[in-house]
Amino acid sequence: MDVFYNPKAAGDVLIIPIKEGNRYDKMHKNYGDVTKITDEKGDLLGYNLFNASSYVSLDGKGKITMTETLLDQLKKAFAKNNLQDSLDFDLSPSFVVGYVKTKEQHENADKLSVCQVETGDEQLQIVCGAPNVEAGQKVVVAKVGAVMPSGMKIKATELRGVPSNGMICSQKELGLPDAPEEKGIYVLDESYETGQPFEF
Repeated sequence: MDVFYNPKAAGDVLIIPIKEGNRYDKMHKNYGDVTKITDEKGDLLGYNLFNASSYVSLDGKGKITMTETLLDQLKKAFAKNNLQDSLDFDLSPSFVVGYVKTKEQHENADKLSVCQVETGDEQLQIVCGAPNVEAGQKVVVAKVGAVMPSGMKIKATELRGVPSNGMICSQKELGLPDAPEEKGIYVLDESYETGQPFEF
C-alpha cells in the first residue's frame, strides 16, 4: 500500500488513498487534522492528514510505501483527532516473485493463457497474453490492489469468461530502464525466491 506526500505541491498533507471513486461524488468529513473521504454510498475512498509532519516521520517525498511504523503513527494521529477508524490495511507487498506452476490455453481466446502462479503464501490464477509465458518460470506478479508505474490499478477481473487475479508483468510495464520493446513478460533468473517482494 502506498501513500503520497508532496509538500511543495500540496503543502504538509499526507494523502492516503484507499479506493478509486468518482471525483464528483466525494463526501468530506473533518476530524481535526484528518479529512475522511467517502463516496455517496458511504464507501471509504481515503484520508488526508494535514500538518502531517507533526504526526508522522516521512522518509522521502512522492509515493511512499506504508510500513508498520508509519501505520502505528497514523493510528495515533487518528486517535488524537478523535477518529476511531480501525486502519486495518494489508501491508503485504504488491509486487512479488511468482512461480508459474502451470500454463493452459484459454478456452475462448487463442492468444491468452491461463496460469496458476505460486506467490509464496497463495496460488493465483492469472490470465496472461504474453507469448513467452511458460510453466516453470519465475516472474514478477502485480497482485490485486497494486498500482503500476503508469497509474493503472490491478483489479480482480474476468478475461473472456475466465477469472484473473493479478498480472504477470513485463519490464516495460514495470517501468524498468532499457526494457525491450518486444512483447513478453519479464522472466527472472533462479536467484530470485518465490514470494519475495520485487523491488524496482
